[in-house]
Amino acid sequence: MQYLIGFIIALFIALTGVGAGTVTVPVLVLFLGVPAPIAVGIGLMFATAVKLILIPAQIMRRNVAWRTLGYMLLGGVPGVIIGSLFLKHLVNAGSQNLMNALLGTILVTTSAWQIFVYFRPMRQNPQPPDHSPRLPWLMFPVGAEVGFSSAGAGALGSAALLSLTTLLPAQVVGTDIAFGFVISLIGSGAHWFSHASNPELLYHLIAGGVAGAIVGTLVSTRVPRRQLRFALWVWLLILGGQFLFNSYTAWTIPHKQTVSISQPAHRS
Repeated sequence: MQYLIGFIIALFIALTGVGAGTVTVPVLVLFLGVPAPIAVGIGLMFATAVKLILIPAQIMRRNVAWRTLGYMLLGGVPGVIIGSLFLKHLVNAGSQNLMNALLGTILVTTSAWQIFVYFRPMRQNPQPPDHSPRLPWLMFPVGAEVGFSSAGAGALGSAALLSLTTLLPAQVVGTDIAFGFVISLIGSGAHWFSHASNPELLYHLIAGGVAGAIVGTLVSTRVPRRQLRFALWVWLLILGGQFLFNSYTAWTIPHKQTVSISQPAHRS
């Protein structure tokens, strides 16, 4: 089962370009019952392994814009460290419901934005102005989100590159993959040393993910990528709503029990 999940996630990554962490964490938490902190750590490590397979080809094709990547890492690296520390703080505080609520909020917000972009009319702007120096400010919150939830590097990084740089589409993909690899590597290291991991589950996911990445790369030209991305974002929006519902239910039931216990019994 774990091999199959790794295969399917990597397949969708290869077909849609959606980040590994965005898909991995909700699947592990909701379908396998993995605690959120461990799921985030595994999501980052799994993303690192999958992108390690993809990044050499991007470098060989000269699709990585190193100057732009430097701007992105200038904000993303401190962001992912702070996000990882914030997650560790919540784990030590035992705030599981708050973590689920934040993860659900991130999923719902990101998915809703991507669905909005899908229906937004395409603008003809072949040569946008170059605002690369602004990237560190935008990549800091993206890095923090990745460190906390392992989600957001792929979708938000691509959106920032398309809006603020003059890179060609192939360079946007290559630079974003390189950014996601470095950020995931740093974040996974922080989670690994905090012992928020499950090595056996991670190895099973990677074993299935390697096969999924290869198959997805081979069939990617035959699949309508834009429509598949839309379907995936709708599914992630539903999963994010499930996170929020579970968090609300877990909070309201003990709260109601506490209120009922605190009320004195009426004597007849």
